[in-house]
Amino acid sequence: MSGLYIGLMSGTSLDGVDAVLADFDGPRPRVLAHSSAPLSVALKAELLALNSPTDNELHRAALAANALVREYATQVRAVLQHCGVAASAVRAIGAHGQTVRHRPQEFDGTGYTLQLNNPALLAELCGIAVVADFRSRDVAAGGQGAPLVPPFHQAFFGTADAPRAVLNIGGISNLTLLDPTTPDVLGFDCGPGNALMDGWCQTHTGQLYDAEGRWAATGQIHAELLTRLLDEPFFAKAPPKSTGRDLFNGPWLQTRLAELEALAPQDVQATLTELTALACAHSLQAVAPLCRTLIVCGGGALNQHLMQRLQHALPGCAVESSAAFDLPPLQVEATAFAWLARQAVLGQTASLKSVTGARGARILGGIYPA
Repeated sequence: MSGLYIGLMSGTSLDGVDAVLADFDGPRPRVLAHSSAPLSVALKAELLALNSPTDNELHRAALAANALVREYATQVRAVLQHCGVAASAVRAIGAHGQTVRHRPQEFDGTGYTLQLNNPALLAELCGIAVVADFRSRDVAAGGQGAPLVPPFHQAFFGTADAPRAVLNIGGISNLTLLDPTTPDVLGFDCGPGNALMDGWCQTHTGQLYDAEGRWAATGQIHAELLTRLLDEPFFAKAPPKSTGRDLFNGPWLQTRLAELEALAPQDVQATLTELTALACAHSLQAVAPLCRTLIVCGGGALNQHLMQRLQHALPGCAVESSAAFDLPPLQVEATAFAWLARQAVLGQTASLKSVTGARGARILGGIYPA
């Protein structure tokens, strides 16, 4: 039975598609190949638009899902070609899709989560079984359906020596606490990650993101704006909790900028960077004040200014990139979805009640055979 799985990730940040080919035959997952590419400009704009109510949503969402899957298939072919591996040698692809709405437990008590995807088309294009729709079963069981990655963090980064935490900074930031003294893994969304910073940067500089945080580093943190941003009730909620662009978006920021004097754009960027750093630091301090190691992954780990602000906010904790733990930041989530696909294929649970608040652990994802 093949231990080869492919994981695909296009996150809330909408910065692109990451793919990994991972081998699970050893004691730890081993990444054999990684490929990434930015989303096309048109597709990124459409996916961003579909995060909010818009005209002709059903038709546009279906076509956007098809376009996204074609970009997924390109990255699948890239990792296979890199290793000279045939599609028939891969057991399954884990394809999360693109989250455009995430409203668990709302409206009717169950709520919903929606990821644009077409796993049937991906299976046809690649000739490999596809596992998709990872969140819905947990939401149906009364959970948040997010974050999904803490069980993988436990499997890959867990240690018997001392507590450590894993912080994923994508569009939204999420934290996993790994404490060998307790069987329960704690994980939850902290708040915004790169989403607000990227949006502001693109509007004011034309760049898709603030490379290494260099632009933010030229600005000054605006105390009043930071206070308004941190006053968001989500930050005070106890876990389990999850969030997305449904809350942290451009209008949310504009509401908090209202009635302030005109601010220099770089000062707003510096303040948004500080918001992300403090939301993450406060989350860690609230649940694990004695934690001494924070492993950071996702695109935010490449933002040197953000990493410096995190370290400033956590003086007693070593803030390190996941690269120091044998898994580069941009490979962690894609590898997690390869792991989630494997769990589904093997009929093993992949959710944690302590993370999502569901009624119990569940097997996540639906399988679309090759």
